[in-house]
Amino acid sequence: MSSMESLAQLEVLCEKLYNSRDSAERAHAESTLKCFSENSDYISQCQYILDNASTPYALMLASTSLLKQVSDRSLSLQLRLDIRNYVMNYLAARGPKLQNFVIVSLIQLVCRITKFGWLDDDRFREIFKEATDFLALASQDHYLIGLRILNFLVMEMNQANSAMPLSLHRKIATSFKDQFLLQIFQISLTSLHQLKSEVADDLRRVPISLALRCLSFDFVGSPVDESSEEFGTVQLPASWRPLLQDPSTVQIFFDYYKVNDTTVSKEALECLVRLASVRRSLFVEDPARSQFLSHLMSGTREILQTGQGLADHGNYHEFCRLLGRFKVNYQLSELLSVEFYGEWIGLVAEFTTKSLLSWQWASNSVYYLLSLWSRLVTSLPYLKGDTPSLLDETVPKITEGFITSRINSVQASSDLDNPLDNAEGLQDQLESLPYLCRFKYESSSLFIINIMEPLLQAYTARSRLPAPGDVAELSVIEGQIAWMVHIIAAILKIRQTVGCSQDSQELFDAELAARVLQLINITDTGGHAQRYQELSKQRLDRAILIFVQNFRRSYVGDQAMHSSKLYARLSELLGLTDHLVLLNVIVGKIATNLKCYAECEDVIDHTLALFQDLASGYMTGKLLLKLESTKFIMSNHSRENFPFLDEYRCVRSRTNFYYILGSLVFMEDGPIKFRTFMEPLLQIAVNLEASADVAFRTDAVKYAFTGLMRDLRGIAMATNSRRTYGLLFDWLYPSRMPLLLRAISLLTDEPEVTTPLFKFMAEFVLNKAQRLTFDSSSPNGILLFREISKLIVAYGSRILLLPNGTDIYARKYKGIWISLTVLSRALCGNYVNFGVFELYGDRALADALDISLKMTLSIPLSDILTFKKLSKAYYGYMEVMFNNHITISSVLNLDTSTFVHIVSTLESGLKGLDTGISTQCASAIDSLAAFYFNNITNITAGDNPPSPAALNLARHIGEFPSLFPQILKTLFEIIIFEDAGNQWSLSRPILSLIMISEQMFSDLRAQILASQAVEQQQRLSQCFDKLMTDVTRSLEPKNRDRFTQNLTTFRHDFRAK
Repeated sequence: MSSMESLAQLEVLCEKLYNSRDSAERAHAESTLKCFSENSDYISQCQYILDNASTPYALMLASTSLLKQVSDRSLSLQLRLDIRNYVMNYLAARGPKLQNFVIVSLIQLVCRITKFGWLDDDRFREIFKEATDFLALASQDHYLIGLRILNFLVMEMNQANSAMPLSLHRKIATSFKDQFLLQIFQISLTSLHQLKSEVADDLRRVPISLALRCLSFDFVGSPVDESSEEFGTVQLPASWRPLLQDPSTVQIFFDYYKVNDTTVSKEALECLVRLASVRRSLFVEDPARSQFLSHLMSGTREILQTGQGLADHGNYHEFCRLLGRFKVNYQLSELLSVEFYGEWIGLVAEFTTKSLLSWQWASNSVYYLLSLWSRLVTSLPYLKGDTPSLLDETVPKITEGFITSRINSVQASSDLDNPLDNAEGLQDQLESLPYLCRFKYESSSLFIINIMEPLLQAYTARSRLPAPGDVAELSVIEGQIAWMVHIIAAILKIRQTVGCSQDSQELFDAELAARVLQLINITDTGGHAQRYQELSKQRLDRAILIFVQNFRRSYVGDQAMHSSKLYARLSELLGLTDHLVLLNVIVGKIATNLKCYAECEDVIDHTLALFQDLASGYMTGKLLLKLESTKFIMSNHSRENFPFLDEYRCVRSRTNFYYILGSLVFMEDGPIKFRTFMEPLLQIAVNLEASADVAFRTDAVKYAFTGLMRDLRGIAMATNSRRTYGLLFDWLYPSRMPLLLRAISLLTDEPEVTTPLFKFMAEFVLNKAQRLTFDSSSPNGILLFREISKLIVAYGSRILLLPNGTDIYARKYKGIWISLTVLSRALCGNYVNFGVFELYGDRALADALDISLKMTLSIPLSDILTFKKLSKAYYGYMEVMFNNHITISSVLNLDTSTFVHIVSTLESGLKGLDTGISTQCASAIDSLAAFYFNNITNITAGDNPPSPAALNLARHIGEFPSLFPQILKTLFEIIIFEDAGNQWSLSRPILSLIMISEQMFSDLRAQILASQAVEQQQRLSQCFDKLMTDVTRSLEPKNRDRFTQNLTTFRHDFRAK
């Protein structure tokens, strides 16, 4: 850029880049200007732009381009210092006149440079002094720029960066925290005091934001869940103690809460939330902690009295969080010791009650209030002394207020945004309720029963009417009952004895449970049996299922306590004498739901989840087999009895349904019961076999076949032993296998058919729990693999001929990755001696490997890396090929360019973010390198001549000698510069590659040392020397383990600054 004319052209391009609404115009501008952020030669031109440009967009381009260049961490130390000094001087000279977004970008730039150079040179640390120099200038604009520099500096230091290893980030963050964070927090407090008088609200936002960033710093180096509002204790260092013991520190945030700017008041509350979460051990003496607590309670008391600022939703939410922290960080006895505790707890109770009435507005905030009360209640038994806690009067009112608010919410809720449809929200709302209800359980249960009884009477009466009547009114009744059932379910989920004995609690549990169990008999009778399409009815049945699940865990099953008091009371109320009778009612409800909810996938899934929990328990599973309702389901599992099996939207539920039934069938010994159970499926298979080829393309036949595959997959999932697997294998082989081959041959281009078929086969060939163990004289393992080979070859040979189409993943890739999974599982299942195939001239193995390799080569590497499931299947297949079948696989027989391409995909997998895939690639490379070492490098006179596979590998490496050195370089870069979680796995191929050629290792060593700073090279050379200490020239397990230990030490020493 040599003239003002070209600068003007650049300014026009920048205007288009940031402001144009034409995407093509923006893309052209971006393409033209990207050289500024990608080429370090343009750094001087960025400076020219900053010095001479007149538009803020050009300045923004220069600033963001420099930020990207700096983030690459490739610039020299002196250049980074020059950029930093230039930007700081630029902000001092021209900062007040710049647009806000340009100032922010320049500050981000200087903070990024500072962090990345923090350990390289002490001059980077002078930013703190330079920022405080800004504060000393008379100009208010400079003062704000100084605060913003500190603000962004704290944020940059606290935030991990993808361009920097996590361990290095933590080291820098810890150094910064120890040296400057307390001083910066003091500056924020000083600024808050100085700006407390009449100034513009936007001036107050900067110091309050700075204080919040300081208090939100990661003091212990633990990653924070950004998606959660919750955080643990704030681990302030001991050096912060005097500042927190100063009453003005807490008071300044309460003072700032009172300003009119809601942004400032909300952030002031966020600071108080963090102060209330400071670790208890920071205060050495109890009086200091009590004084700090008293100050917090006094400030919140004043807010509760005046209600100031709580009309703003953000303030309201943060204030609820602040109240919730009191019991998280302080004991009840400490709260009681505060002189105005009685007044404070009364105000909190009143505030909670009002919040419950405003449930729509405060639904996300009430959680913190209820959490406070539940923690107060649960700590009551540990309270010593006679000081009244006043919870006896307040908690029942809050409990009743919550329940009443839920009942009242039903009429105001629409079907589009109903809280009963939000499972996570429901759990949050009801999480604390059991502790509150059980605190005064007698009065709470009576209150619930008094609400429940009229609703049940009204609902029962409606079931007897010949016509539905007022549907809207009935929907409200169902919604209110659903809420009550959810509440009772939540109470029964927690078994805690506070306030009354275990026996009396069980009696109250029985009273509440009886109302819901009574409801089960009503929901499916009379007019209600015609309402399965109604959302309110579906919500009610979901609530009943959740209740049954919670009740079962407490009072039915393997771990449950069999309470004589509970069942005695249930016997009096409903005639349910023990848990077997109760189970029959539950399974009856399950059967009814499966019959009647043909089109509601959600209720079907909830019902099957309950059924599965019952069937998976050893004792409950045995009990289920005794029940008539279970026997009915197992004898009549056809689509006529369970219409959901015919619904496409519930098609995934079929697998789960048959998995449950299979689990129950296999609990009983005997092939006769199994064959009887399989009769309906056998009939479907026979009908399909009798269908003509043309008929296979009709929807009815396709749906019947895919349904059969899903059903069989569920049954295969339930086979967990050699005996049960043998039953299914004998049923399927050999008579049913031709049907599968015929379907795959005729419908290769129909993914809705091939996907269920291959998913069934993937389950069927999986040797989990060693279930695929055949007799020593049985050929079943070999026969099974031959059938797999036929399916893979039939599918692969046809799918490769089909055009890609618009949705290539659905049409091709999905079928390919599932078929690769099938083959991989069969190859490593350890139930086939694969040498038999070559010995007897059987092409089954060779053909399967050949066609599978062709399928993988048909997919571009970019697509393999893009689709996660495809990449997992591809790399899993490659690992099996290289580990188990390298001598007989087709990989080494390929031409060199194709072989190199496959190995290069393994190198790409090493660089990926998925640790599992990286481990698979490392294993495959290790096997390849070890094969080369054992069969080519390490061969001596007198050994047998190299095999054809070894000769092929030697030819490939001879034609492409840089293959192994490039992989070794990649592995070392990952070990040295990245925080790999699978270092053990990566060490294996490194040793194998070093053993192949010591010269290759020496060249790489020299290359790595040359890329490091001159003053570091001698130390790093010693690290390399230690790496091979006591390592011999072999790949024996002990030698590998020794090398892995050395590599761990090498990595630590190499990265030490």
